Amino acid sequence: MFQALRIRDFRLLWGGSVISALGTWLLVLAIPAHVLLVTSSLRDTGLTLAAQYLPVLILGPVAGVVTDRCDRRRLMIATSLFRAGAVAAMLLGTAPGRYWVLYAALIAESSGGVLYLPAWQARTPALVGTGPLLSSANSLNALADGAVRLVGGPLGGILLAAFGVRWLICADALSYLAAAAANALTSRPALTSRPALTSRPALTSRPALTSRPALTSRPAEMTAGRITTITGVVRDLLEGGRVLRAQPVARALLPVTVIFLAANASLSAMLIPLGIRRLGGGENTGFVLSALGVGFLLGAPLLRVLLDRVQPRTLLTATLAGTAAGQFSLFTSTSLATALPAAAAIGMFGSMSEVIPQTAMQRVIPNAVLGRISAVFLTGEAAVGLIGAVAGPFLAQAVHLAGLAAVASLVTLAAAALTRLSVPRMPAVVREPAPPPTKRVPRPGEPGEEAPAAPVYGPGPAAQPAQVGGRQHAGQGVPDLAPE
Repeated sequence: MFQALRIRDFRLLWGGSVISALGTWLLVLAIPAHVLLVTSSLRDTGLTLAAQYLPVLILGPVAGVVTDRCDRRRLMIATSLFRAGAVAAMLLGTAPGRYWVLYAALIAESSGGVLYLPAWQARTPALVGTGPLLSSANSLNALADGAVRLVGGPLGGILLAAFGVRWLICADALSYLAAAAANALTSRPALTSRPALTSRPALTSRPALTSRPALTSRPAEMTAGRITTITGVVRDLLEGGRVLRAQPVARALLPVTVIFLAANASLSAMLIPLGIRRLGGGENTGFVLSALGVGFLLGAPLLRVLLDRVQPRTLLTATLAGTAAGQFSLFTSTSLATALPAAAAIGMFGSMSEVIPQTAMQRVIPNAVLGRISAVFLTGEAAVGLIGAVAGPFLAQAVHLAGLAAVASLVTLAAAALTRLSVPRMPAVVREPAPPPTKRVPRPGEPGEEAPAAPVYGPGPAAQPAQVGGRQHAGQGVPDLAPE
């Protein structure tokens, strides 16, 4: 599971992301709790959630275009610095009567995240390739997510009680500065061409893509020099839409992901009421949240073992079915004895259900448009997350928690059935050689080293049959991932 950490640039990228995620999770509970304690207003507390969702809904698709047009390394540095400044501005909004500053800062921080996340998802396969090392990288991301969830929320609550919200705000701002520094230490991309585009020869043999040479090779200097206009943005969005429609795996995974996350969001909105009304209060709710984090940690090694050995549609069908069972069990529980195992199951199967589509998408989508496609998925997730968070409490009032659990688990099962019926089989993942160590590009004025040529991960087209991002294309005599 740790093979991807051998690559220096990914190690820096991953470490910076873990630090910034921990800083963010320190405030996940602290900011709403601070607002609720000071104002005693559920409306004002709910606005903190809306302030985080709205930028994703509004800026999501455009953020994907920016990600694909810009140097992703510089974009990630700039957005981390911007988010550090936005979080620091929260210090001006903690006093009564100035919460509009707090909401504005939350919107600004979330807006930076809208640009950061697609760039992060698109840059990962560019650094580690799209073979087994990508499975290692995404498993590490899931492991870090679970650890941060397990530690960050409870630690934020403890630190909030001990030191107050201002110290947590400072810690979050520093975490973004650390992430910016880590990204700044990664190698600068060569200016000749984008390696991830030239290493996908199989895409040129697909009839739907042969008429789009920009997807197979787009020099970075051309991308950087293009004038950003409304027409250009619309053209890039349409190009990304054509790629999404032409790629059957990604096209099928989008509705599956949206349906699953809508059901999950409706239940997430009722997790705190479940803990307080049925499980014995806020302390037991904290145990449930910790069990979810334990589930994330359990899912990470399973992902590393199974991602390259089992067909994505088979694995995703199984994990969605497991998530549905955990959802129904948790929200019909009346004691911790049944709630904690159910929460761990949701954390494990649910985290796997998020990583499997992400990995499949990173393998089948050309890197030149991966930012746009990732942004489409992130926008859909935010939309259904907001809808589910609003609809969940209303459904719970109408049919009670048990009824909501039944509805949500049936919707998740429907997503599992849709996965089995609509997601096509994928070619086998072939083991590719580890990428060579990246040499740091010397900064202006530094003596000695020449800028390295753009690395190409995996064997070139002359030595191997046509490949799709490190996997031999169907019809080349290589067996599929695994029998179903």
